[in-house]
Amino acid sequence: MDKLGPRVRVRAVKPLEGFKVLVSFDNGAHKEIDLDPYLRGPVFDPIRDNPIVFRSIKIAGGTIAWDNGADIDPDVLYYGLKPAWMTETEAAQT
Repeated sequence: MDKLGPRVRVRAVKPLEGFKVLVSFDNGAHKEIDLDPYLRGPVFDPIRDNPIVFRSIKIAGGTIAWDNGADIDPDVLYYGLKPAWMTETEAAQT
């Protein structure tokens, strides 16, 4: 366990409307999450640009992922943390 709480892993994901997904975690929690703020950077461009690619979302390594190697940390999803790119951008602006 870390300062956030127990580590969680994604057990299931279901694409919804737009960039929203329903994520089921290994602790039994279910969350509807809008992935739009997380889909930034070159690795996410094909996912943002093509709804078919976005909907090809799968589970890999305990989190959501796509065939091009893009993934999102399960702790970011569960705890609603800022993605790493956002934190780095904010740090660069200060």
